[in-house]
Amino acid sequence: MEEGTKKFLKVGAITALAVGVAGAVAAMFVRDQISRQKRNLFNPLVLRRMAALEHVARQRPSVDHINLLRDYIAWEPRQLLRNRAKTIVERMEVEALEPPAAFEAAVN
Repeated sequence: MEEGTKKFLKVGAITALAVGVAGAVAAMFVRDQISRQKRNLFNPLVLRRMAALEHVARQRPSVDHINLLRDYIAWEPRQLLRNRAKTIVERMEVEALEPPAAFEAAVN
């Protein structure tokens, strides 16, 4: 290989590695912030409530989560966050009523 090609590949590999590391750090930061905020559903700060709402949205459907979100909907002063919570509740209710995939496979 030519010297210029080797140098180009080396710079490209280092750049790709740096971008990958930066992306991983950013993803870890976002995940950390969301997990820290999971208990801040009723926090006075809107961004913390939004992060907590997204954390709850990623959880498995349960009666506790659905009831918590219904309380949150009644309490939340912002329409945007109330609507997001309503969407999450509707999705969780549908998923909670569906039988598990393993059960369906065993029945069929």
